[in-house]
Amino acid sequence: MTLKEWGYRLFPGLKWLHGYTGQDAVADMIAGVTVGLTVLPQGLAYATLAGLEPQYGLYSAFVGGIVYALLGSCRQVTIGPTALLALMTSRHTGFGLGSGPAYAILLCLISGVVELGMAVLKLGALVDLISLPVTVGFTSATAVIIGTSQLKGLLGLRGGSGSDFINTMRSVLGNLSQVRRGDFTLGLVSISVLLLLRKLKDVKFVGRVRSLRAQQLISGTIWVVATGRNALVVLVTSALAYSTCEQMDSCPYILTGKVKSGLPNITLPKFETTILDKNGTELTQNFEQMVSELGPSMLILPIIAVLGNVAISKAFGGAGLSPTRELVALSMSNICGAFCSSMPVTGSFSRSAVNHASGVRTPLGGCYTSVLVLLALGLLAPYFQYIPKAALSAVIISAVIFMIEFEVIRPLWRCSRRELLPGAITFVMSLAVGVEIGLLLGVGADVAFLVYRAARPDLSVSKLQTINGVNYILIRPKHSSLYFPAIEWVRSGISKALTTHGTAPVILDCTHVHDLDFTAARGMGSLHKELATANVPLFLMSAHKDIGVILKESTSIDFPTIDSPDDLECILEQTPDYELHLQIAAPLVDSRISHGISDASDACSPAELSRLNGKST
Repeated sequence: MTLKEWGYRLFPGLKWLHGYTGQDAVADMIAGVTVGLTVLPQGLAYATLAGLEPQYGLYSAFVGGIVYALLGSCRQVTIGPTALLALMTSRHTGFGLGSGPAYAILLCLISGVVELGMAVLKLGALVDLISLPVTVGFTSATAVIIGTSQLKGLLGLRGGSGSDFINTMRSVLGNLSQVRRGDFTLGLVSISVLLLLRKLKDVKFVGRVRSLRAQQLISGTIWVVATGRNALVVLVTSALAYSTCEQMDSCPYILTGKVKSGLPNITLPKFETTILDKNGTELTQNFEQMVSELGPSMLILPIIAVLGNVAISKAFGGAGLSPTRELVALSMSNICGAFCSSMPVTGSFSRSAVNHASGVRTPLGGCYTSVLVLLALGLLAPYFQYIPKAALSAVIISAVIFMIEFEVIRPLWRCSRRELLPGAITFVMSLAVGVEIGLLLGVGADVAFLVYRAARPDLSVSKLQTINGVNYILIRPKHSSLYFPAIEWVRSGISKALTTHGTAPVILDCTHVHDLDFTAARGMGSLHKELATANVPLFLMSAHKDIGVILKESTSIDFPTIDSPDDLECILEQTPDYELHLQIAAPLVDSRISHGISDASDACSPAELSRLNGKST
C-alpha cells in the first residue's frame, strides 16, 4: 500500500482535495461563513443552557469542523454543540466552583472514547434499537424541557432553575411576581421576529417583480436574512442593550456578562475537581467520584449523539455512507475537543440544513466555520457581554419548538396504535423523571413488545378438507422464526384446535418459518410424541431443509413432510388408521374448503411415498 493510500485511509477527508478548484473553495467559504453566523449565537446560548460560561459554547464549535473535514464523509454535516446534548450536560454542571466545566469536558472525553469503542466493535447498529416513536417522544420531551428551562431568561428571573421539567416549572411559577418587563418584552419580540424571518424564505416575489436580476437580488437578500436571523437578532438586541444600558443608571435587561476572550488552552481534561455540598463546604472529588456522578450519561449521551449524527448523514448523504467512518469522525471530534475545553458535540440538523442550502461542496466548509469562530473568540469576545439573556433564550426557544413532532401522532394512531405506547412512555417519563430514564424505559417497552411477539406468534388455525373429503387442521405461524418462548404457545394453540375442531391430522405450515432454536426443536419433539400417543399424525408442510436438519439432530425423529395438503391422502393410505381419519364427521368451525389442483385419482409413486412417510415414535 502506497503512502498516498495510507493517507486516504487514515484521513478520508483528504480525498476531497483531489481536484479541489477555486470555485469549490469559494462555495465552501460562503457556506462556512453562513454556518458560522448561525453557530456563534447558538454556541453562546447552548453553553448557557448547559450551565457553563458562554465561551465554552464557542470552544465546542470550532474543533469538530476541522476534525470532521479530515475524517468525515458527508459534506453537509456540521459538528458542534446542540441543544439536546447541552441539556443532558447541564445535569452535571450545577455543583459550583470550577466543577461545571470539569464535568462537561470529562463527559466530552468519555463520550468520544465510548463512540470510538462503538466504531471499533461495529456497534453502530445499536441505534437501531431506538424506534421512531421512541425517538419522537424523546426529542419532543427534550424540546419541552429545553423550552421551559429558558423561561427564566425570557422572563428576566434571576437565579438557577430546577434541574428537570417539574422543578423548573415550580421555580418559574413561584417567581412570576419578579418578572422584568424589559426582558420579557425583548424576549417576546425576539421570538416573534425569529419566527417571522424563518417563514420569510417561503415568500415568493417572482410574480411581483418582472426583472430577473431584481428577482435574484431580492431572493438572495431574503435568503441571507432568513438564514442569518439568529445572528441578526443577537446583533440588534446587543446594540439596543449597549445603547440603553450606557445611558441609564440601571440596565433594563439581564446581560450575558463578561466572556473570556482568546483561544482555549490545549490541555488534558481534569480528572479531579472541587464542588460545594449542600452546606456550602468545599469537597474534592477524584476521578472515580466524577465518573460515578456522570453515571448513565456516559452511555446514553454518546448513543444519542450517534443516533443524531447517523440520521443527519443518511438524510443528506444517502445510504452509501459508512456508519463506522461517521462514528470515528464523531468520536475524534469529541476526544480532540476535550483537549480544547469542549463540551459534548454531535451533528446539528439545523446547521447541516443551512450548510446544504448554502451550496457547500466538501467537508472543508467546516474549516471556514472554525476560522470564523476562532476570529470571534479573539476579536469579538469583549462585545458578547452586551448580549441580553432574553435574546439567547429566544434563539433557543425558537429553535426547539420545531423539535416537537405532533404530526407523527395521527399516522401512528391510524397505522399502529401499539407503537404510540413506547413513545408516550418516553415522553411522559422524560418529563417526570429525566431524559435518560425516559429513553431507557421507552426502549425497554419496545424490546418488551418484540419479545412478546416472539413468545406469542400469530397462529392461523383452520379446519379444511382435501379434494377427497379428508379433514385436517392447518396451523400457519405468521412469523419467520420459532424460538423457545413460543413453543408452548404453539403447543397450546394446537391443543385448542383439536378441542375445537375434533381429532384430525395436524399440518404445521412452515412456509414462512426459516429459523428454529434447539429448545423449540425439542418442544416440537415432545409435541410429536404427545400427538402420536393420541393417534393424531403431525406433518410439516413446505419445511426448509435446515428446519428438518435441526429437528432431526435435536430430537432423533423423522418428521413427516408434505408439499401440499392433498399429499395427506397418499400418506394416510399407508397408515393403519387411514379409515379412522377418513370417517371423521366433526362439525366444521370457521372451516374453509381447500381446492386442490391435482386429480384425486392420481396415484403416488413409490419414491414420493418414501419421501412423504416418516418414522413416528
